[in-house]
Amino acid sequence: MSTVRLGAAFVNQTPLAWAANRGNLARALDLARAAGVSHLCLPELAVTGYGCEDLFLAPFLRERALAELGVLVGRTQGLCTAFGLPFELGGALYNTVAVCADGRLLGLVPKQRLARDGIHYEPRWFRAWEPGRVERAEVLGREVPVGDLLFACGGAVLGFEICEDAWGGPERPAPRLARRGANLIFGPAASHYAPGKQAVRLGLGVGAAADHGLAYAYANLMGNESGRAVYDGGAFLLHPDGAVAARGARFSYRDVGLVCADVEVRRAAPVEGAGLVRDPFPPALPASPPPPSLGDPAAHEAADPREDFARAGALGIFDYLRKSRARGFCLSLSGGADSAACALLVRLMAAFAVDELGFEGFAARLPDVPGIAAAGGQAAAMPVLLRTLYQATAHSSATTRSAAEGVARAVGSAHAAVEVQHLVDAYRSLAEGVLGRPLGWPEDDLTLQNLQARVRSPAVWTLANAEGRLLLATNNRSEAATGYTSMDGDTSGGLAPVAGVGKDFLRGWLRWMEERGPRELGPVPALKAVNDQAPTAELRPLEDRQTDEDDLMPYAVLDALERSAVVRRLPPEGALEALRGDFPGEPGDDLAEWTRSFYALWSGSQWKRERLAVSLHLDDHSVDPRTWCRWPVLNGGFGPGSGA
Repeated sequence: MSTVRLGAAFVNQTPLAWAANRGNLARALDLARAAGVSHLCLPELAVTGYGCEDLFLAPFLRERALAELGVLVGRTQGLCTAFGLPFELGGALYNTVAVCADGRLLGLVPKQRLARDGIHYEPRWFRAWEPGRVERAEVLGREVPVGDLLFACGGAVLGFEICEDAWGGPERPAPRLARRGANLIFGPAASHYAPGKQAVRLGLGVGAAADHGLAYAYANLMGNESGRAVYDGGAFLLHPDGAVAARGARFSYRDVGLVCADVEVRRAAPVEGAGLVRDPFPPALPASPPPPSLGDPAAHEAADPREDFARAGALGIFDYLRKSRARGFCLSLSGGADSAACALLVRLMAAFAVDELGFEGFAARLPDVPGIAAAGGQAAAMPVLLRTLYQATAHSSATTRSAAEGVARAVGSAHAAVEVQHLVDAYRSLAEGVLGRPLGWPEDDLTLQNLQARVRSPAVWTLANAEGRLLLATNNRSEAATGYTSMDGDTSGGLAPVAGVGKDFLRGWLRWMEERGPRELGPVPALKAVNDQAPTAELRPLEDRQTDEDDLMPYAVLDALERSAVVRRLPPEGALEALRGDFPGEPGDDLAEWTRSFYALWSGSQWKRERLAVSLHLDDHSVDPRTWCRWPVLNGGFGPGSGA
């Protein structure tokens, strides 16, 4: 055995932000060098950012990425590392890492297994590389190997598993690379947050290390890179027996972070051949111990998905705010669960960021928010960050008004309550004049409900526009799945923070926030007024006692049907069979009616999902057609004439 000092770094990148991206990578190199790291693992596609979408097909993007690589290669003195970027060879585009050591480009390794499920569409842009294939190409003015390569460099024989490669089961690269003589694996990744995913990814690394005697380094992106996916970092370093040498922080508000440790590598005698690149780079192991890593991984290693949701959602809106250069947030606060959750995420964003960066560091990260630095502290900064508005109609209750005021006080927003019934009356009168008849309940039920929801949109949009704020849409995934939402009403906004999670989870999260909450904030007792209510849109007369679950079905049932239809892709008969097993205490007729209703609502509301605001992806699935579930807008709907 010999020892190398391994490092793994996260970076928070942004598509087309060339200077910032280069600066983050250069900072990671500097941190690693200062810590005496010899081999540094960086995340996947870190030069361009992972979320470039169809810009990957643009020649200028690939050309600029190579130019950036040319600058970064010269910054690798004393290090063996690899930069992720798209690379074109023979008319095909590949997701690659460019391996560099001590100021030299050694070769490029393309990804072998492309991510094509869930929110991933890599095969749209990239081609998978065949195991064992090795080519040569001119890169930055010199000929280098490209392919399934090993690098004998700095006392280790290095191979790669680029993100999805590691999920390939028996076909993953690690066993083959070990047989060829590798003793160290880098796992560069752009792995978005989903509940429990980090533990699974660590398990894959531990398995490769322990089963094949490999040291292992994993590095992931951090933050909301390009709008929807939130990356949680979570770097780790493993000894050849699978023991964890070090773990990095998750959900960090920094742009760059490093974890490092001294790790043993077994002695290897790699087979000579086209797939082996030798480099004379011979770093000496520093005598000093590695410095402590940035962040506190123990504090952020949550087994509870409610804790993770709080951190992922807060980090997602923080990066969206600063990268969109908005001047704060605006929110229509109804007194219900969804808008309360959005307000809490803003409050959590400030609490987490200030806890990690200090207030001055937090304010410096938001230079476009006027007055935040002058606020001098977190509490005074909250009304600068968030404006909330309660808009009452004749059908609004004292309960929701009081709940909204309580949430506003708890989060510290700049809050106002206004009456909008006169606007509802004006639009109703206008429509009645055109139609030549009165509008009334129950014959015009949906028309009158939607009228109230849409009347609330212009005022909050006006406030957002007047102050340059980002308007938060409050719809959740259960509403999107069933179309139980008013277009241009509660869907109004530029970012939908909770649209990626179901209402059943959201209600449980709010109860957890009321009773416990994360360590930086603690419990929020004001949420009791929200949690004690049955969720209601308050769009019908109060005497109707309207509730969401009466209009739809129990939210737990709705979530189960959504998973059957969207994740398992079952037809109604299969979903009903699963539902009977999950809810044996419910009457069979009710289960059958709820199933029929869900599929009808789902099939008829795709046009709404196509128009929803940008949604954070915070679960293992979503109903966002731009990232996860595509569905025909026009369809038979499992009804008469559909053959169902």
